[in-house]
This record gives sequence, structure tokens and C-alpha cells, in this order.
Amino acid sequence: MDKKEFEKAIREFETPAYIFDLDGVLCHTDKFHFAAWAALAKKLDLPFDASVNDRLRGVSRMESLDIVLGEKKDAFTAEQKTLFAKEKNAIYRGYLQTMTPADLDEDVRSTLLKLRADGHKLAVGSSSKNAPLILERIGLGSFFDAVADGTQITHSKPDPEVFLLAAKLLGVKPDDALVVEDAEAGIQAAKAGGFYAAGIGPAANSLLADFRLQKLSDLVKTFA
Repeated sequence: MDKKEFEKAIREFETPAYIFDLDGVLCHTDKFHFAAWAALAKKLDLPFDASVNDRLRGVSRMESLDIVLGEKKDAFTAEQKTLFAKEKNAIYRGYLQTMTPADLDEDVRSTLLKLRADGHKLAVGSSSKNAPLILERIGLGSFFDAVADGTQITHSKPDPEVFLLAAKLLGVKPDDALVVEDAEAGIQAAKAGGFYAAGIGPAANSLLADFRLQKLSDLVKTFA
């Protein structure tokens, strides 16, 4: 299916699937990630600021840890790094427990309900191992047809594994699905897997994105 056929299919509600990244697209837990990494960095006497945090978008936990450790990443054993990652995640999950359905933006909620009503298959494709918890906390625990997350993959974005898994779970081909991403690594992953990609947030500036969204409801406005 080429791009023109894809747009026509969406307008006619024939496009099988949408695959959404989670953090930064459906909800925002950046402040929790920042606080958790900052706490770990402070304990290890490492510098950590917004510029470092921005480099962690769409990256796995262990890869993120190496970025946070910076030049000291080789100073620690694999066992120590595993403990650091677990400590960060424990702090982060504590913050996640404070989330409620009120943290789901109304624009996101209404867009998802519209796409569901129009008969589209919907999935989440996230590198996060906490995706099920987050979805449960914001009231979307059983909403999606499929959830592919960090517990099911071995390669994080920009590898397309998580999106290919989501498509497999939905029973669709990559070129019959649109991936919505807020990170450049996610856009790269989508394109590497043969998907169409819509960039939102920082990824709206990606040169690789097929579509650019200011907010999620632009999906409905663009293809209605």
C-alpha cells in the first residue's frame, strides 16, 4: 500500500491499525523519569540535567543508565549496573502509583474513542517495561487490542522489534499500520520496520516522519 492509498484507506476507515508509543504520546511521565534518574545521579555524584534527560527518550533502561553514567559507565560492574537500574525503576514506579485516569488528556481520550468507534485496531508499542502499569493507572488497562512492551523484546528503538511485535499481535502488515511517536528513535524504528510514521511533540520535526501532528486529535482531523 503506497502513501496515497494509505491516506485514502484511513479516510474510508479501512486502515487496519494504529500503533502508539506510550510515554510522550498517550501520557506524560517525563517528570517522573527525570526525578528518578536525578535521584540516582545525585547518589552516585553524577551530573544530570534536562539535556541528559532528553537523550533518554525512547531508549531502554540499561542504555539510559549508560548515558546517565557517562564517562563512568565502565567503572561499574554489570551487577552494579543492574542494581542501579532496579533502584531507579523502584523510584519511578513509586511515582507512577500516583497516576490516575485524570492524567489521561481529554484530547487523547476522545481521539482513541473515535478511532475505536470507527473500527480501527489499536495497539501500544513501547520500550518501557512499565507500560502495563502505566496503562492500568490511567484507565487504559484493557482498552487496546494489543500491547507490545519492553518485557517482550530484546532490542529497543531505533530497532523496529517492538512495532513489528505489535503488528504481529494485531494481525496486520507493517505497511497497513501507522505508528505515532514522539521520539526520533521511535520514528527511525517505525520506518526501519516498514511502517508509516506520524511524529508528535519533538518528533513532529523529524524529516523521516510521513505525517506531523500538533496533537493526537490531528489524526482524526487529517484523515476524517
